[in-house]
Amino acid sequence: MWVRLSCMRRVAALIMKFRVSGEGLGRTMQDYREVLAEILIDEATLQRRVAELGAEISADYQGHPDLLLICILRGGVPFLVDLSRHLTIPHMMDFMAVTSYGAGRRDSDGNVRVVFDLQMNIMGKDVLLVEDIVDSGHTIASVLGMLGTRQPASLKVCTLLDKAERREAVVPIHYRGFTIPNRFVFGYGLDLDEYYRNLPFIGVVDLQKYRSE
Repeated sequence: MWVRLSCMRRVAALIMKFRVSGEGLGRTMQDYREVLAEILIDEATLQRRVAELGAEISADYQGHPDLLLICILRGGVPFLVDLSRHLTIPHMMDFMAVTSYGAGRRDSDGNVRVVFDLQMNIMGKDVLLVEDIVDSGHTIASVLGMLGTRQPASLKVCTLLDKAERREAVVPIHYRGFTIPNRFVFGYGLDLDEYYRNLPFIGVVDLQKYRSE
């Protein structure tokens, strides 16, 4: 319990640190209902699937004492926290932050840079990379390549959302919440220019109604 609380405090501190960039400051954001085209995945469906993933992962990693969940900040935090609560096996958490999107961008450009690295040595550990969404795959493929050089016992991917039709890089996904169409989504950790991560559902953005400036 102490480890989990410590991790959550560190996440909060990191999120505040990365907000200092100034993105989105000095503007009045629209109410999310003004830009919501539809709710793609409602809260109940989300939570039910997260619980199912937790049960599946718990069964697969039974007897593995060194399971480490790695979350890429910031979008994956709500998913990581809810998933962790459904795991019935001992596990650890760590966090890293990379950049591939910026405010106003809709696509990753494939140029990934680590801005905050892991605090743990992952050598010999069973690593499960927990992601909010796999889109083109450039970001996650780069992260997997980097982590693989650190000699974990195993390295797998768990993503809440898989936008498979947008894939440009090869990404092995071992645990998948939902496969979704190629639409711009937000909520439950996913942002719209750094806003709306707090929404309990996955919504589709009406880009014709959204004022980005």
